[in-house]
Amino acid sequence: MSDAPAKDPLAIGLGALATGAGVGGATATLAQGVVAILRERLEPAYYSFVGDDLLAGLLAGVVLAATFGWRRSRGIDNIWQRGVIAVLAAVGAILIGFLAAPIDNFLGLPGMAVWLVLSMAFGALGSSWAKRGSGL
Repeated sequence: MSDAPAKDPLAIGLGALATGAGVGGATATLAQGVVAILRERLEPAYYSFVGDDLLAGLLAGVVLAATFGWRRSRGIDNIWQRGVIAVLAAVGAILIGFLAAPIDNFLGLPGMAVWLVLSMAFGALGSSWAKRGSGL
């Protein structure tokens, strides 16, 4: 009998998906919150760091989601499944980021702050789930 802990591919995959979606969604939400604060206080010519700040924040969230989804699923041997997890994590991050817009509209910055914390907590819980599934 081997001393290596048993792997649970379902827990690894779902945990990696949740990690990527949570971290990426939190990044997109943070970008929306920062742009919302800057829009209230400054003219667009003074706060535009890149061409479109919201798009840059969303793209950063998508990249982080795919990266975290890929890295947390390293316990899965099939590279195709890892790629699918990374892509689904990026789609989840887009959905979480887009849901931040109505939250900003109805609840304002305090609602965005709560959504940001919930997204980060979702990512952290997913990470621990993926680690547990890998036997780490």
